[in-house]
Amino acid sequence: MRTDRYNRRRFLHTTTALAATPFYAFGAESSFPLKGRLLKTLKIGMVKAPGSLTEKFKVAKDAGFDGIEMNAPGINIEETKRAIVESGLPVDGSVNSGHWNVRHTDPDVAVRAKALEALKEGLRQTKAVGGHTLLLVVGHGKDGPEKEIWPRSIENIAKAIPLAAELGVAIAIENVWNHFCYDHEGVAGQNAEKFVRYVDEFNSPWVGMQFDIGNHWKYGSMGDWIRALGKRVIKLDVKGFSRKANKFTKIGEGDLDFTDVCKALTEINFHGWCAAEVGGGDIARLKEVSANMDHVFGLA
Repeated sequence: MRTDRYNRRRFLHTTTALAATPFYAFGAESSFPLKGRLLKTLKIGMVKAPGSLTEKFKVAKDAGFDGIEMNAPGINIEETKRAIVESGLPVDGSVNSGHWNVRHTDPDVAVRAKALEALKEGLRQTKAVGGHTLLLVVGHGKDGPEKEIWPRSIENIAKAIPLAAELGVAIAIENVWNHFCYDHEGVAGQNAEKFVRYVDEFNSPWVGMQFDIGNHWKYGSMGDWIRALGKRVIKLDVKGFSRKANKFTKIGEGDLDFTDVCKALTEINFHGWCAAEVGGGDIARLKEVSANMDHVFGLA
């Protein structure tokens, strides 16, 4: 089973490929460029251009993105298929709708059942529009002590794995500020050990990490977290963060060590998609986001 997981994750990386550093301090472009390894995507909600879904897709493509992520459930499948054809921009994956409020960690079994159905329907809709990952926030620490919500969420999410395998859509767990698998009140120096154990407990090649590079820079070295997670990382999210100012920033601003991030991604032989998750806007703003990604990852 371990070998199967490794092979499947390697397949996910290679089939999603086309075959970093803050601006003021580091030099990712010349050190560990990821050109040819990384494809750029963004969240549909970042596209603030007026008009139809097709027009939004065209704006994202014109801004330099290779794909776009939808929200599922909630996808208008026919409209989205038409937007893909008319724009030439694929949907590479989706974000599970409502996962912050209807959670797999909820102590109420009825709520967990709703979370499971939303996950399953999200997988179905993602498949219907050609996506291959569904981002999932697994729950929240406010639902109980870790010793309770850990197995509770594992048991619930695992019920969707057979469907994920049937559809060929991976469940991509995101590391977020949800008071789970890290110490929210802690300081930098934390590691990814709990995330590693959590993903491994599913014992499935259809569950991995959509690792958010910016979310936990406050708490630890993102390069080291990537190294620890290794092939469990099947997709990326990116934003900037400043430890000094204790706030999220534009990609490349702040003090996040993108040079080490790029080095770590090279070391784990990552090939695949990276989704911008920052403030969006019109075509000018989206071009800025795209250029920022080019800079920190050495894609230009």
